[in-house]
Amino acid sequence: MNCKLSQVRLTLFYTYSLFLNLKLIPLHHLFFSSLFCYIQNTNHKQPSKKVSVTRNNKKMNNGCEQYSPIETQYIRRHHRHDLRDNQCSSTLVKHIKAPVHLVWSLVRRFDQPQKYKPFVSRCIMQGDLGIGSVREVNVKSGLPATTSTERLELLDDEEHILGIRIVGGDHRLRNYSSIITVHPEVIDGRPGTMVIESFVVDVPEGNTKDETCYFVEALIRCNLSSLADVSERMAVQGRTDPIPININP
Repeated sequence: MNCKLSQVRLTLFYTYSLFLNLKLIPLHHLFFSSLFCYIQNTNHKQPSKKVSVTRNNKKMNNGCEQYSPIETQYIRRHHRHDLRDNQCSSTLVKHIKAPVHLVWSLVRRFDQPQKYKPFVSRCIMQGDLGIGSVREVNVKSGLPATTSTERLELLDDEEHILGIRIVGGDHRLRNYSSIITVHPEVIDGRPGTMVIESFVVDVPEGNTKDETCYFVEALIRCNLSSLADVSERMAVQGRTDPIPININP
């Protein structure tokens, strides 16, 4: 696991350097393809490793499966973003061999993203888990960013929706907001989960929409792959994280 994480860190370091216009290498397509293959091949026989992508409201065709009708329905219902001219957006879908209540117990933990996000070393909360609360996330060494300040925009335990907005940090992701939804499904006759994550973000000066999306998609793919690994391991062990009760409406 450490070796794989180191490989991903190296990949993200070079691609982020490109994103910063440092131009260390001219092969960002190759590096992101390699990262995508790494995630796909971690356990390529499991349907949880399929990722479909829509970028800037256009469906991507580079090896990704087309969206199913049910995926399209959920995306249209929960993942609409109003884009400005200087912004880009993308939507990714992951299928996980674990029941929805278990996956949601991890996703909803705004106060503990390190439970499944591999690049988060520490999270410090400001306030409770109510809407508007803020967390300071520390990123593990080996990546170009060190901190990210993020605000909880939406937490719906009935519909399984989490909304987050980045409000600060030493990175170039300005006006970044994301929506994650979690949906029950059946995989191989057993309870499974469909996770959909979408985002919108400003395109930094000197970068293109595709370059910006490449970088953010790589991070999200890593997070979703790790979410699948952790959830499926917990499902096998029969574990479920307790869902905290939020006394604030």
